[in-house]
Amino acid sequence: MALKDILPGKLGFGAAPLGNMFRDIPEDEALATVAAAWDDGIRYYDNAPFYGAGLAEIRMGRALAGKPRADYVISTKVGRVILDEVEDVSARDLGEKGEVFKHGRPNRIVNDYSADATLRSIEDSLERLKTDHIDIAFVHDVAQDFYGDEWLDVFETARKGAFRALDRLRDEGVIKAWGLGVNRVEPIELLLALEEPRPDGFLLAGRYTLLDHGLALQRVMPAVAGRGLGIVVGGPYSSGALVGGPNFEYAPATPAILDKVARIKAIADRHGVGMKAAGLQFALANPAVAAVIPGASRPSRLAEDRAALQEAIPADFWRELRQAGLVDPTAPLPDAP
Repeated sequence: MALKDILPGKLGFGAAPLGNMFRDIPEDEALATVAAAWDDGIRYYDNAPFYGAGLAEIRMGRALAGKPRADYVISTKVGRVILDEVEDVSARDLGEKGEVFKHGRPNRIVNDYSADATLRSIEDSLERLKTDHIDIAFVHDVAQDFYGDEWLDVFETARKGAFRALDRLRDEGVIKAWGLGVNRVEPIELLLALEEPRPDGFLLAGRYTLLDHGLALQRVMPAVAGRGLGIVVGGPYSSGALVGGPNFEYAPATPAILDKVARIKAIADRHGVGMKAAGLQFALANPAVAAVIPGASRPSRLAEDRAALQEAIPADFWRELRQAGLVDPTAPLPDAP
């Protein structure tokens, strides 16, 4: 089933912050954040074993306990198995995201994209999430940002293992859909070029945002839309840079990025437009995009995201962005030719 036909709304919940992303989040605050998402009407929740070495899934399982399972959609990821044994968190090799989950659980994380590990990963996720099924499984991070020069070897392991296992689980009705959950365009492009297996959609984080969208626009968005699949956009605020934060791509923002943010914000301020609204509505204007999942670690953020989604943005704002060269000339924009 195509991803876009499964998701229950345009706004979902990205659970990475529940894994103590960047900071040690108190348990009650984490659970209250999921409760705020539920009360807001959000019914799509994305997770991953990687987020805090299982912590995000455990917290989500607690937060959603007692909610009717048929009323919401869960996606989680495969490619990493979380063991009971602990390891030195500071010694983990996590590619570009080495510091992101240093406050998570110390359980050992094993990268494994084989078929057997895929099945084990799903079983473990079901236990942590306290549910009997997941709806969507994404193969996590088979890309350069984690595996450098080895990424194609990792992709090939996943092609023979995880991809085929998930294809079979989908065809058997165990899961409804599968795809890749990545921060780079190239793995999606590569998978779409294969005759088999047949993914149902993708989670693309950070690559279709106001600050960075050119490559995705050229290479994957038309292909995904043309096949009727669908993309979930993760990181629509570019690790917070778009909304005034210090980080872009999980690292300190460069002067060029900060300058671009300042130029966009100057135009937004003139038109009375919020930066969150600009970020979310830009992503959703592309016909390939099925949903956006901004991460939240505080309950108040959910109301902000909902308001941003509903904010009225004048067409002149988008036209001015285009004229200033701040968006790709071919990017679909809301209410602007």
